[in-house]
Amino acid sequence: MAKHKFTVGQSVVYAPRRMGHPVGRISCQIVRLLPSEHVGELQYRIKCVADPFERIATENQLSASF
Repeated sequence: MAKHKFTVGQSVVYAPRRMGHPVGRISCQIVRLLPSEHVGELQYRIKCVADPFERIATENQLSASF
């Protein structure tokens, strides 16, 4: 079973993709670790600084924030 790369409370950069191409980078924080479900890769619930809501992101959409 795969282990999550990021931890709850960690700051990350979210890079969403549309039609396979990146559309920007957003500063976010990990809120909860989620199982892979049917996607086949680990997922996270994240809260982005600029958004009033939480979203779900896959591990390949996230990178460590420095």
